[in-house]
Amino acid sequence: MLIGLFRPAESPVTVPEADHRSAWRYLWWLIRIRPWPLVLSALLGALWMLPLAVLPLVVGYAIDDGIQAGASDSLLGWVAVVVVLAVVQAGAGAGLIQTAVGGQMHAVSTTHRVLARQAVRLGGSLRHRTASGDVVAVVAGDVPGIGSAFEVVGRSSGAVVSFLVIAVALTVTSPVLGVVVLIGVPAALLGIGPLLRPLQRRNEEQRDRLGTATAQAGDICSGLRVLRGIGGERTFTARFVDISQEVRRAGEAAGRMEAWIGAAGVFLPGLVTVLVAWLGARLALSGVITPGELVAFYGASVFLVIPVSTATEAAESMSLARVAAGRVCRFLSITAHPRPPADPMPLPAGPLSLTDDATGIQAPAGHLTAIACSGARASAVATRITRYGPPDEAATGTRVGDVPLEHADLPGLRARVVYSGHDDILFSGPLRTELSGDTPRTDGELMSALRAAAATDVLDAVPGGLDGVLVEGGRSLSGGQRQRLVLARVLLADPDVLVLDDPTSAVDASTEALIARRVAAYRAGRTTLVLTDSPLWTNTADTVVRLPPETDRRTAPEAEQTAS
Repeated sequence: MLIGLFRPAESPVTVPEADHRSAWRYLWWLIRIRPWPLVLSALLGALWMLPLAVLPLVVGYAIDDGIQAGASDSLLGWVAVVVVLAVVQAGAGAGLIQTAVGGQMHAVSTTHRVLARQAVRLGGSLRHRTASGDVVAVVAGDVPGIGSAFEVVGRSSGAVVSFLVIAVALTVTSPVLGVVVLIGVPAALLGIGPLLRPLQRRNEEQRDRLGTATAQAGDICSGLRVLRGIGGERTFTARFVDISQEVRRAGEAAGRMEAWIGAAGVFLPGLVTVLVAWLGARLALSGVITPGELVAFYGASVFLVIPVSTATEAAESMSLARVAAGRVCRFLSITAHPRPPADPMPLPAGPLSLTDDATGIQAPAGHLTAIACSGARASAVATRITRYGPPDEAATGTRVGDVPLEHADLPGLRARVVYSGHDDILFSGPLRTELSGDTPRTDGELMSALRAAAATDVLDAVPGGLDGVLVEGGRSLSGGQRQRLVLARVLLADPDVLVLDDPTSAVDASTEALIARRVAAYRAGRTTLVLTDSPLWTNTADTVVRLPPETDRRTAPEAEQTAS
């Protein structure tokens, strides 16, 4: 199959860097990295539409040479030409479908891969830089719009070629009619142009409203249990209804503009058709052209509606693709945080200590350190000392081993210092993969981590146990069960430094005491920091750090640090 010749061969890693300086540059980049599907699509589009354009001329000649002149041999010859044109059109149409879809899938799959690569690069900073609804709207709404523009390339190229052929043929036969076509059809297209800019603005507005609605829907779904608990379902439902109506109104506005463009794409070339038919009839009555030529002119003028409509569709698709590509470029322009240091320093081998001058935290290497704080302050401290915080947070004053945090090699830092917070989520899919990630784990290793997190009972709530599947990110599980699975997952990662932000806030006291003891044993010899106010952790820890009331070392007293 032709489409097989253009199946993307690159893996996500080898896709070249996208040119996202502007929407048009991005679309041109998509063409440059794989041009042949579009080139072949354009050729096949011309072969597909040319028989339709030439057919009225062939019929006109058949009328003059065969029917009117009474020459049966000539008539049979023109019939044979019609059969050849039909065969060419059928073959070119079949190939056009495959190549057009191939070009569309290239644009869609390549854009999906560059978006996925950008999301991976942004990592945890993604949530600080853009809303989840915007990301979903780009993937679900904008990427298909780019693909549609690539799909219409073949048909629009055929429309241009067929128009030129018809214009030349009519001009040779009748200069007057040729001039009417050469002027009238481009004028009809130019008449549609002023409608494209309002359509673009309304599409942008609809995309903005859709992103807001998608983000709000995600928030409602993720917080449904809480909403039911506090009786907030009606309030949030009303808010979602309001934003949904805004999306509907924006969509209707864009739809009305699309309808006007579609109507103009039929009405304006229709006027050209009427004019050509009227002039052709007058020329035929005056004997300037033959009856066959009149039929050819009328058929050609009726055919012109097809290329004009196709060109209108192409212009509309390109307008939508420009809006979509602009959103893709904005997402690709987001810079990751933290930025890699100019001269990265590798972390030392072996167990790592962690110290922070701003809070007075000193976590000895290989010890379990409990930091007595919780809530928003605990999360702020945890993200600060691991460089997972918002872009405006500084990383100065923190050292991992003897390496300043702001100078640490980021890949090495992410591999050896791991932070697990309140908003960590589970993904839908096989439980075994969810726990082990890319590193193959034995059943014994998985069960050991689950026991340390007191999460073996969760296997009974997942049909199939370790070989079962988490549905909807584990939302069928309780909050405590999800929290313990997250803890088991991060324990299996086995980093040199593990920072846990209140990892047992959703479990009862007896389970929390069990988890504290088991995590201490599981992480023996590796550095672990637990930010919590629970005495069950502080009683288990090797070292306890009690933070002063203020985190600014210039005004706050020294942190109190004790060894258990």
